Amino acid sequence: MWRRPRPVLGPKDPQRRAKLRGLRYLLANLAEDEIAVFQDEVDVNTNPKIGSMWMVRGEQAEVQTPGTNEKRYLAGSLNWRTGELILTEGRPREGRSSALFVRHLEELRHRLRRYRKIHVICDNAIFHDPERCGRIREYLAQWGHRIELHFLPKYSPDANPIERIWWKLHEAVTRNHRCQTMQELLDMVFDWLADRRPFEVERDVYVPRPAA
Repeated sequence: MWRRPRPVLGPKDPQRRAKLRGLRYLLANLAEDEIAVFQDEVDVNTNPKIGSMWMVRGEQAEVQTPGTNEKRYLAGSLNWRTGELILTEGRPREGRSSALFVRHLEELRHRLRRYRKIHVICDNAIFHDPERCGRIREYLAQWGHRIELHFLPKYSPDANPIERIWWKLHEAVTRNHRCQTMQELLDMVFDWLADRRPFEVERDVYVPRPAA
């Protein structure tokens, strides 16, 4: 039988419970002069991701594409307490890289200078990990007294609240878009994000629901 497969979550991190327990403790015991943010990158493409949309019955909508794709990454961090979203725009052809991550850490350091310590909770990409990336190791050697990295369980987008913002961004803006240039698309992306700040932080993974 020829059928479309159903997507499922990948393998679970065997240390998932222990890592989530550590993150819950961190978030529950943040000092007033410390802040935690959930960090991630999102890609924006001039060739739109095609998805379901409303159409006139009997007609199929067309989405014109530029043909040659241009991609840009945005690095973002979601403030655990306030829902403020801090963004760093990637440079052309920079990719999802340690260079973008370091510039984003610098953005956090300056924007959140009122805090003695910034806890950055991120995924396990090589370019986030000081043990595997020299650029990050060098940066933390200088600024590790102010910025501390914490890592999510592997294969756990459900444990990163900023992922919900990216999903909604793709649904509302980048899916089936008709922008012909990257600048036009980025303007739409930044306008959509600005109109919705601050964001509601989904806390279900980290804050237990009260018993009924």
